Amino acid sequence: MTSSDARSSEPLGDPADTAARGRIVLVTGMSGAGMSVALKALEDLGYEAVDNLRLSLVPALLRQADPKRRPLALVIDSRTRDFSAQNFLDELEELRRDGDLDVSLVFLDCGDEVLQRRFTETRRRHPLAEDRTVPDGIQRERALLFPLKEEADVTIDTTQLSIHDLRRILSGHFRRDAQAALQVFVTSFSFRQGLPREADLVFDVRFLTNPHYDPELRPLTGLHPAVAARVESDADYPAFFRNLTELLRPLLPRYNQEGKSYLTIAIGCTGGKHRSVFIAERLAAWLKEQGLRVNLSHRELERQGLRTGAPVNQSGNQASHQAPHQG
Repeated sequence: MTSSDARSSEPLGDPADTAARGRIVLVTGMSGAGMSVALKALEDLGYEAVDNLRLSLVPALLRQADPKRRPLALVIDSRTRDFSAQNFLDELEELRRDGDLDVSLVFLDCGDEVLQRRFTETRRRHPLAEDRTVPDGIQRERALLFPLKEEADVTIDTTQLSIHDLRRILSGHFRRDAQAALQVFVTSFSFRQGLPREADLVFDVRFLTNPHYDPELRPLTGLHPAVAARVESDADYPAFFRNLTELLRPLLPRYNQEGKSYLTIAIGCTGGKHRSVFIAERLAAWLKEQGLRVNLSHRELERQGLRTGAPVNQSGNQASHQAPHQG
């Protein structure tokens, strides 16, 4: 089992209780990890968005705003003039003591090599590099922000995420609609290309018959009926799928009862083209039969252009596949 990171699998509060309180989402994290993308995504969800707000101005903003009518999304990071991790944590504690507010802290992280490449490609200065190199600035910022990452309710690693992926995850956690039902995202992937870092539950289906070794099936994908038939013909498939659904059946309502709004289930095989794709399709169909809101993606097929069209986001628009490199 893995997750968007340490605390993303923890409940964010009772959905019914949240609806009666004003919601505030504080976004922080590593420069270059996608904070501007996150803020725009929250704004598109109906949040009043404020970027680079000084900590000392938060109380004044709350006196003017009405989070119960329109929730707030604030980006507060190392660019801020009076920024310090301790001051941030003190302000966070003060906000959480207010019984009229539902406060969530989101931390955006990213691998050092990817951060360095993003700054190099955009020719932007790292805010903490000053007269040092970009890698020095990244390490300095990582040490500075470590206490905030430890305290975050949701930590999202954007190293391998597209802008679409980041928006999807934030929408799953912080959408404003009144529907409290758990939303599930199912994705297939290749173990050779690494685990999806945002996954909450990971299942390995490499034990099933591999259609790759059949020359006629190799160029096809798990979306093709012939590939599906080959995987289904494996003697262990029926018991595996039955046990998978029986494992999930009691877990899903408990996640919902505990206030978890978004769950990512990843299905992996060797190449991410045949077995994992078929199982992800079957699992997504089963989850929909349980009355859940389900999104489905096939990571390797989309990366290789083996699936017609880009994924479609919740508004029905074709998604972008750019990396979320904005600050």
